[in-house]
Amino acid sequence: MMSESPDTRSLVSASSQLNLTEIEAIDDKEFDIPQVDTPPTLESILNEPEEEDEPFVLEDTCLLNTENIDAHSCETSSLASSDSGDRAHLKRCKANACTHEHERACTHTRRKAIETNATVHGSVLRHSTLKGVSAQIVSAAEKVDAGLPTAITVSGVIAVGTSHGLALVFGKDQNQALRLCLGTTATGAEYGAVSALSINRDCTRLLCGFAKGQITMWDLANGKLLRTITDAHPPGTAILHVEFTDLPTLAVCNDSGGSVFELSFRRVMGMRTCESRCLFSGSKGEVCCVEPLHAAAELKDHPITPYCLLAMASLTKILVIGLKPSLKVWMTFPYGRTDPASVPVLAWQFAAVQKAVNPVVAFCRGDTVHFLLVKKDESGTIHVIKQRQLQLSCDLISLTWLNSRTLVLMDSSEKLHVLDRPSQDELETLDLHEVQLVYNSSHFKSLATGGNVSQALALVGERACYQSVCSYAGQIFYLGTKSVHIMTLRSWRERVEHFLKQERFTEALSLAWSFHEGTAKAVLGLFGDPLKRKAVVADKMVEILFQYVERSLKKCPEQGKIQVLEQHFQDMVPVVVDYCLLLQRTDLLFNQIYSRLLENPVARGVFLESLEPYILSERIGCLTAPVMRDLLSYFQENGMMESVEGCLVHMDITNLDIQQVVRMCWDNQLYDAMIYVFNSGMNDYISPMEKLFQVIGPPLQEGKPLTDEQVIMGNKLLVYISCSLAGRAYPLGDIPEDLVPQVKNQVFEFLIRLHTVESTLEEEVHPYIRTLLHFDTREFLNVLALTFEDFKNDKQALEYQQRIVDILLKVMVDNSDFTPSQVGCLFTFLARQLAKPDNTLFVNRKLFDQVLEFLCSPDDDTRHTERQQVLLELLQVGGVVQFDQGRLLALAEKAEFYQICEFMYEQKHLYDRIIDCYLKDPLRKEEIYNYVHNILSLPGYSPKDKQTARRKALEHVKELVRINPAKTAELVAGHFGGEVECIITALQDDYLVFQLLKNLLDPSEGPNPQAVLTLRPDLHELLVGLLCRFCPRQVTPFLQTSQHYRLEETIEITKKHDLREATSYLLEKKGDVQGAFQVLLQTLKTKLHTLTQENPELARPRSEDEDAEEADDDQTPLSVVEEALIDLIQLCHRNSHGLNQQQREALWFPLLEAMMSPQKLLKGPSAKHTSEALKELTMKVLNSMSSFIALPAIIQRILQDPVYGKGKLAEIQGLILGMLETFNYEQTLLETTTSLLNSDLHWSLAHLRKAVSRGLHPRQDHCNICLQQYKRRQESEEEIIIFSCGHLYHCQCLQRKEQGVMGKEPGLVGDGVHSWSCYKCTSRQGTRPADRVSVVGGRMRATSLAQTKVTSAYRGADTEAHGRKDLAEVTLDSQQIQAWDQLRCMYRGPSRLAILTDIGHSHSSEKAGLLNTAHPPTGSIYHSENFSLKLSPPPVVEE
Repeated sequence: MMSESPDTRSLVSASSQLNLTEIEAIDDKEFDIPQVDTPPTLESILNEPEEEDEPFVLEDTCLLNTENIDAHSCETSSLASSDSGDRAHLKRCKANACTHEHERACTHTRRKAIETNATVHGSVLRHSTLKGVSAQIVSAAEKVDAGLPTAITVSGVIAVGTSHGLALVFGKDQNQALRLCLGTTATGAEYGAVSALSINRDCTRLLCGFAKGQITMWDLANGKLLRTITDAHPPGTAILHVEFTDLPTLAVCNDSGGSVFELSFRRVMGMRTCESRCLFSGSKGEVCCVEPLHAAAELKDHPITPYCLLAMASLTKILVIGLKPSLKVWMTFPYGRTDPASVPVLAWQFAAVQKAVNPVVAFCRGDTVHFLLVKKDESGTIHVIKQRQLQLSCDLISLTWLNSRTLVLMDSSEKLHVLDRPSQDELETLDLHEVQLVYNSSHFKSLATGGNVSQALALVGERACYQSVCSYAGQIFYLGTKSVHIMTLRSWRERVEHFLKQERFTEALSLAWSFHEGTAKAVLGLFGDPLKRKAVVADKMVEILFQYVERSLKKCPEQGKIQVLEQHFQDMVPVVVDYCLLLQRTDLLFNQIYSRLLENPVARGVFLESLEPYILSERIGCLTAPVMRDLLSYFQENGMMESVEGCLVHMDITNLDIQQVVRMCWDNQLYDAMIYVFNSGMNDYISPMEKLFQVIGPPLQEGKPLTDEQVIMGNKLLVYISCSLAGRAYPLGDIPEDLVPQVKNQVFEFLIRLHTVESTLEEEVHPYIRTLLHFDTREFLNVLALTFEDFKNDKQALEYQQRIVDILLKVMVDNSDFTPSQVGCLFTFLARQLAKPDNTLFVNRKLFDQVLEFLCSPDDDTRHTERQQVLLELLQVGGVVQFDQGRLLALAEKAEFYQICEFMYEQKHLYDRIIDCYLKDPLRKEEIYNYVHNILSLPGYSPKDKQTARRKALEHVKELVRINPAKTAELVAGHFGGEVECIITALQDDYLVFQLLKNLLDPSEGPNPQAVLTLRPDLHELLVGLLCRFCPRQVTPFLQTSQHYRLEETIEITKKHDLREATSYLLEKKGDVQGAFQVLLQTLKTKLHTLTQENPELARPRSEDEDAEEADDDQTPLSVVEEALIDLIQLCHRNSHGLNQQQREALWFPLLEAMMSPQKLLKGPSAKHTSEALKELTMKVLNSMSSFIALPAIIQRILQDPVYGKGKLAEIQGLILGMLETFNYEQTLLETTTSLLNSDLHWSLAHLRKAVSRGLHPRQDHCNICLQQYKRRQESEEEIIIFSCGHLYHCQCLQRKEQGVMGKEPGLVGDGVHSWSCYKCTSRQGTRPADRVSVVGGRMRATSLAQTKVTSAYRGADTEAHGRKDLAEVTLDSQQIQAWDQLRCMYRGPSRLAILTDIGHSHSSEKAGLLNTAHPPTGSIYHSENFSLKLSPPPVVEE
């Protein structure tokens, strides 16, 4: 293992060196875009607009508007930091504090935060202050007026620039002494503040850039000024960056104008010169950050190094260019649209990727860090490849590499984020507010030269701190206003010790384990052999474990509840146990640590309890003898016997007292543990069986029911026997292979013993097999069946198999204690064994015959179903070969075992006999339909088989109908559709025929209405007749749904059975409305006669007692009358629309007469209630007929009636007033509707008149033909023609163009009016009819369209001729037609004119006097479902 890192106070850390041994650990999953083989040229970059989107932008971004952002709104984002710059700026530091705080509060939340790993990382960075440097900076500011620090750079020395133009150079030794003070305050007053610093590779030269644009070069050996450069860039701009490259004579600088220049140093004839070359012009896009690639000494021969790479970050993109051997752009990459206030940052680092070390540039602007890998392939081609980006939730202002895997980022709220690049895990977050970071805002705003910078650059400069953060040799330096701070990686021991000082032992152990496993991030001091690394870390973890235990014992709460003590140790003990097991140091756990925990009884108990889950998961397999004894005694003392059993069966128990443990297990009913102890401790597999048989044997022999505990023991015994015979250990694991044959033989010998060890004279032979058969016959036989599967070539095992079978037959067949199911289980088991192809068992066939006699015993009717199922199971597993099939079938038929018969017939393909079996079996009669359907429809049956099944089904069709008529009908519809008449003849029972036909022909019946057959009409009529006999109420619904009967024949049937409602329906369907009416009217009269002749008391409402007495009669005579009346009213309503007035009166007046005539028979107080009810029903008739019969005719008919005509007016007052109220309501509704329609019509016509009579406005003041103004000559008036389209013409010009003038219209008024058409419109529209307007004089007065007649294609010829006598005829132009269409479309629904038209049509149809039974035409608006009168004010139309 490598040695530890050097002294932590040293400024040079060994972590800066790239560890090439890590190359194997890096995968190539980060690469996600193709390589860039042909990078753009510098000229193409400079000439392209900055706002264009590059074609390879990878993500969507949002554009922020920067026009209204104040570039001078804030100075810095630190409360206590200062801005580097001129002296006047220093006074503004405190005034800006509130602004900075507001900016931090308004920092934008970003899209997605980094997913943190659950691994403990601890403190990764060590934060130190360079006290010597810090003290001397403060002292220089106070004593020599050096000013505040503005910039820092580090190499072999530390250089700090100040606001008064000085550069202070400090040593990097422990004293940090001031070596040089470069410059004077006088030159500082001339040049301004130091805005940028850079030290060359061999630490011999220092470049200083100033706020007013000058650059100086100093010799760090003697402090001599070597060069003063004033013409390297345009004057009036501050130096933002100045950087040495790896070439000693080449540097680059970046000014506040956004330009980048190359500085080449020469020395010719003793003269030091500097040549400047522009690399990037700020006019094409302002660069605000430059970063050359620096290679360490060991990488100076890298193939990329000779190209002298330079990364530049503008406000919109990053550029990677090569300065040598010639200037070349290698790659550009846009940020996308980000926050304009975000700071672009860059950083280079050599990293090991894909087993090669190549430079990687990291850059970001905002919250997304991008990585670009630069590599050179074998052919010499340079590739720039984008790697997986890093997304954060904060706005970044600084980005620095600590090593090839670790990044340190600082956000706008001055918080450091340490991230592992490959995994993208955030390792640590630190707050740097106390540093009081220096910002470079004044240089970006170029305040020293008058602030002549762009608004965008000034906005970026608000958070710029490029010159305040510097990295060197794996260390990061931060420049504060009064101090210099350094961040370095902690070694792995320091990170662990950091937790230990805080007594956070759990986190310390977790972190140390991550070092042990190699999963930790940012590791320092552990590079080397993995075995040595694990050994060193394991020693440290053991040390931590001892400290943790000692601390827990010493700081144990002395007072309080026992729960507090238990919780205290429960927080510690499982952690200690877990890490001891991870380190595989059980010796440490059970010796040193356990001996320490024994001092505290609570700690001891918690420790022993915590061992249980590790034992159950088999992480602990062996305990020391003291710990094992303590564990068992502790569990026993605390009643945790289930835990004892669970632990025992998972541990090695060879070091325990076996007898004591067995006794404990038996006493506490721990049978699993007892079996395990016998098996593992003594290799004894028989003793546990004997002990368990001793418990369950006696009660089974005596016929007593077993307790729940005994049932559990019996089940365990069966499982144990099964495991032992299968070679598996109980309850888990496997028996050692060398013991498996021996154990099997022992178990078989035990089972076939004649007697137990402590047998008596009364004991029956083979007690163990007998006991297991009585306990659970089926499961015991299953155990044997599983065991017999393994007996292939083992001769001794086959002998045991035959002996056990003989014993089973001997025990069960000759014993009447076993039920038929148990005997059946045995022979099913035997049949399965005998049916195997490699069977070696021999069973006497006579035994099967005895079992058959036993199961088919006709004398014993008990357990009939059970016997049949047992025999069926026996036959299904192959037992049929053991029986004589004829004898078996005879016995089964005698015993009524129909399923057995079916099984036998199935094998012989006697499907007709199977149908007989279904019919005879009372439990399976319903299944016969599916069976017949399957035979007739499924493939696999021969035509002969299907014909036999059809014949058998037809023979028993009467029984099928009796069992289930619906399923029979479904079967007939599917397979016997052509034999319905034969089936009906075969039924010979009207009710059965009725049930079958009802399910066949009635769509509402049966489970499958789609299966209804279409048969001859006579069958439908037969069903109607049967319905009349057996279910009269369903006749009418059937007639309404069915369409396959003949009307005349069906009417005769319903008349024969006196079903008046059905007869009426058929007559109405036939078209005989009057006949249907007479049938229903006769029914009503009959019911009215019954009502009046019977006791009138029947018509009054019944009391509750009377309802209870006559609950069967649901309807009173009055309700019966009301139902009949409603049927009649509905009939009249349905047919009145197609009848004339005389025919309507022939329907309604007899109905009215029928309702009024019985009322004169009701006299006396007892009939008062019935009379009132009839008057109400009469009023209902009057209200219904008033829609079809004129009101005077109705009143005349009422007054002529004897009931009302001879009495006083008071008697009919209610009737007349009711009719008048109805009349008044309808009259008011009609008047309101008419008024609304008239108002609406007037409004529409008024607006139409206004639209067509408006004045005309010409588009131009000149003629559209001659193009001369119409006021060409003032002395004479010209005739001008203006059309509604806005075109203006001289009359003479238009006459010349219109060669085919249409001439005068017939019937002109007065002098006559010419008809003109617009020349331009007609020339564009082809042959479309021309617009017509009247000719006017010089005053341009057009004839109003409201005074002319509008020609319509819908008007009649007479009306049109009449109109020509008075008015001039004109047509609407295209614009007027469009206006009229819009006016009509404003109405939603039918127009009210259409309503009046329909009203007129309805009146004319009434006068036709034609008998029409069909429905009225559906085109009328009355028959629209959405028709409604909209009684709302007319809409307002904008002019």
